Amino acid sequence: MPKLKTRKAASKRYKKTGAGNFLRRHAYKGHLLMKKTNTQKRKLSQTICVSPSDSKPIKLMLPY
Repeated sequence: MPKLKTRKAASKRYKKTGAGNFLRRHAYKGHLLMKKTNTQKRKLSQTICVSPSDSKPIKLMLPY
């Protein structure tokens, strides 16, 4: 059986935890930051776990 290729775009966006979950960054932190409050920008900087419904396709994109 041939090796499975890793989707490079997914490997740059998601990080696998020890428990098998995936971490991701928040959206809306790229630009137009002057109108956002400091609290909002601070909360958007934190990493969060991917929801279980979205983690199955990511698991296929990141086989190793």
